[in-house]
Amino acid sequence: MNNPVLHQISRRSLLSVAAATTAMAALAAPAGAAPVARPSRAVRPATGDLGQQLLDEWSASPSTHRLLGDFTHAGYRLGSPRPHPRVVANVKQYGAKGDGATDDLAAFNAAVRTVGESGGGTVLVPDGTYHLSGPLFIHWSNVVVRGASTADTVLYFSRPLKEGYRDNWQASKNQDRWSWAGGQIWVIPEPVKSKLEVEEWLGTEGWIPGATLAAVAPAPRGTSDVTVSSTAGLREGQMVLLETENPADAGLLVHLAGDTEGARAYDWPVGAPQLVPGTEGFYPQYGTLQWPVRIEKILDGATVRLAQPVKHDLSDRWPSVLRELGPAVTEVGIERLTIRNKLITQTRHNQNPGSNGVHFQAAHDCWADRIRVENTDVGFGLTGAKSVTMSRVTVAGRATHHPFVIRMQSHDNLIEDFEVEPFTVPSVAGAWPHGINAEGLSSGNVYHRGVMAEGTFDSHRALPFENLRSNIRINNTGRVGGAAQSGPYFGARNAHWGIEVTNGRPYAVCLSDVAPASVTLDVAGVTSDTSELRPDYPGGPEALESVSSLDPTVVEDLYEAQRGARR
Repeated sequence: MNNPVLHQISRRSLLSVAAATTAMAALAAPAGAAPVARPSRAVRPATGDLGQQLLDEWSASPSTHRLLGDFTHAGYRLGSPRPHPRVVANVKQYGAKGDGATDDLAAFNAAVRTVGESGGGTVLVPDGTYHLSGPLFIHWSNVVVRGASTADTVLYFSRPLKEGYRDNWQASKNQDRWSWAGGQIWVIPEPVKSKLEVEEWLGTEGWIPGATLAAVAPAPRGTSDVTVSSTAGLREGQMVLLETENPADAGLLVHLAGDTEGARAYDWPVGAPQLVPGTEGFYPQYGTLQWPVRIEKILDGATVRLAQPVKHDLSDRWPSVLRELGPAVTEVGIERLTIRNKLITQTRHNQNPGSNGVHFQAAHDCWADRIRVENTDVGFGLTGAKSVTMSRVTVAGRATHHPFVIRMQSHDNLIEDFEVEPFTVPSVAGAWPHGINAEGLSSGNVYHRGVMAEGTFDSHRALPFENLRSNIRINNTGRVGGAAQSGPYFGARNAHWGIEVTNGRPYAVCLSDVAPASVTLDVAGVTSDTSELRPDYPGGPEALESVSSLDPTVVEDLYEAQRGARR
C-alpha cells in the first residue's frame, strides 16, 4: 500500500531500542519475580526507519519482544497451505433444486451429515440459487462445502436465526444475542450447541474442556519447551488446552496488559468486574485463560515442546494446566459461494435477529475462502476459535452490525484479502456499525490486506491482547463497542501498522493513548494522532509505554514481514 506522505512525529511516548532491550530483559526474569522499572518516556532514534528497527529487534527475539507479538503462527495449521479434499457428494444428489424457490435445507443437511459421518470430504454445491429456510450446522470435522464461485453459487437464507433456528432474546438487558453470535453457516460441535441451548447462552461459549492431563511448571513468556508433571496422557500432534487460572487479585490481567504503570494503577474490580473473579457481574467465560495449542514433541517424561511459544508468563501466581480440548470441529472449509440474507430493515443496536454469515465456534484449523456475505447483521464470526483462516472474503449489501467479530478467547486466526463494501442501504438511527473486531481475551489474531469502505478498528473491551491490523485502507466510519464492565479496550502488544485512512478520522486507529506496550506505525491520512477514545488506564500516555509514529516505513505489512523474517 502506498501511503501519501505525512511527516508528523507523534506527541506520544516513543520507546527506543535501548528501552525495549531493557524491557525485554525484565520479561526474561523468572516468573513471579519483582518487575523491573521501565522507562515511561524515551526518544525516537535520530536516524533510520523505525519500522525496520522494530522488525530487526523483533527478529532477534521474536517471542519475547516487549511491544510486538509474534504473528507468524496465525491461520490454518499455523500458516500452512490449506488442503483440497476430493468431492464425495453433490447437494443435488440429495434433492437440492437450486431454483431459488424450493427449500433446499433438508438436502444440504443430509449431504453434510452423510459426508461428516462417513469420514469427510467435499460437498459440491453447483451453480444456482439455493433457498435455505434455516441455518446450516456443520457438526462434523473434515467437511468442506464448496460452491462453483461467489457469482454462480448463492445460498439464499429467507429467515434470520431468530426465525429459522430459535429465539435468543436476553430480556434482562433488552438485547438479542444474535447481534454478535451465530451464523447461517455455523461450524460448531453439537455438544457445545446443546450446552448453549440449555444455558440460554449465559454460560461459557467456547470449549468444554476435558480431563486435566498435566500441571505446567512456571516459565517465562516465549517458552516452547515446558516442564509438566507427567507426559503419560500426552501424545505428539495432540491439540490440548493450556488453561491458566485467572486469580481474583487480577495479577494475570495486569500481566496481559503489559505490566505497565497504567496497568498496575488500574482498578480492575471496579473497572473490569466482568473479568475479575469474585466480583458482581463476573462472566464465567473468563474464569481461566484458554489457549489451544498442539503438542509438537515429547522430549522426555517431564518435558514437552509446544508448536507455538506461550504468549504470557507461566507462573505460580496464576497456575496453568494442560487439559483435553473437549468437543471440537476441525478441518472444515467453506469455499466459493455467496450467502445472501433476505433484505430486511436493519434494527437498532443489539436488537439484530441474526441475518448472519459464517461462524466458527469451538473449532480449530478451519477456513473460509472466497465467500461473500450480503445483507448481514454479523458477516464473519469467531467464538472460541483457533487457527482459522478467512481469505478473499467480502461483506456487502445493507448496513451491518459486525462485519467481522473475533470474540470469547479466539486465538491465532488470520483474516486476509478482505473487503467491506459501501453499504447499499445506510445504517438506521440507533444502530452502531462496528468494523473489524477483537475482544474478550482474544490474542494472536491478524487482519491484513484489507479494504474497508465502512466501519472502524473495533475493540469490544475485555482486554484483547497481541492482535495485529496491518496494510489496510479504511474509510473510518464506525464506532467501537463493549459493555463498560468488561474492562479495558486493549491489553499489550497490539499493533496498527501500515494503515491508510481516507477520511482523516484517527478514531480507534491510533493507539498510543489507550493501548499499553503497543505500536501505532505508518498511519496515513489522519488529522491527529489520538484515538479519540476515553482512556482506560490512569497516568496518561506516558504510563502506557507505547510506540507511535505516523511516519511511513519501508515495512508496509508487518505480518508478511514477520513471516519473511522467520523464513
